[in-house]
Amino acid sequence: MTDRIEEITQKIYNEGITKAKNDAEQLLAQAKEKADSIIQAAKLKHEEIIHDAQQKAEEEKKRFEAELQLTARQFISQLKQQITTLISTAQVDTAVNDAFNDNEFIKRIILLLVEKWDSTAGENMDLQLLLPSEDRKELTAFLQAKATEAMNKGLEISVDSKLKSGFRIGPKDGSYLISFTAQDFANYFKQYFKDGTKKLLFDAIETE
Repeated sequence: MTDRIEEITQKIYNEGITKAKNDAEQLLAQAKEKADSIIQAAKLKHEEIIHDAQQKAEEEKKRFEAELQLTARQFISQLKQQITTLISTAQVDTAVNDAFNDNEFIKRIILLLVEKWDSTAGENMDLQLLLPSEDRKELTAFLQAKATEAMNKGLEISVDSKLKSGFRIGPKDGSYLISFTAQDFANYFKQYFKDGTKKLLFDAIETE
């Protein structure tokens, strides 16, 4: 009887061991499968993160390069403009200022304009001439000697406190005034000198 009990006990024990072993193996297999799944998911996520990072880095690189190229073009354009302006100013301002500091030059222009205006005027000279205060005396005396007829018809000569050189001329009603100052002429000529200077300086370099 005792042997039978021990046999049954041993059988139950063995079956328990076998079941426990099978359960453990099954759990280990499930754990391994789950771990493999987690590792695979992590690997895919890692690759996705790396891909996104590389894509963003490439986009940032392209954006930076585009901004850098735009900045470089703007800088070069501004530099060209500054160089052109400096050269044009040197070319124009000196010559124009020299001319407008020459009262004989101013006298010739005024006399020409007054004579042309007088040729179309009737008995009354509907013309006013605005002069710098420091030149009014000399230029008035010149016109009295050289444009007597116009002066007798009522050519009006006044002082413009804003003028430093040159003159302004136009109808007495002030409907318009034509300005003949060094700055006016310099600005006019610079429009042409800038284009020519820029073409001369940079076109040849860019086509080489």
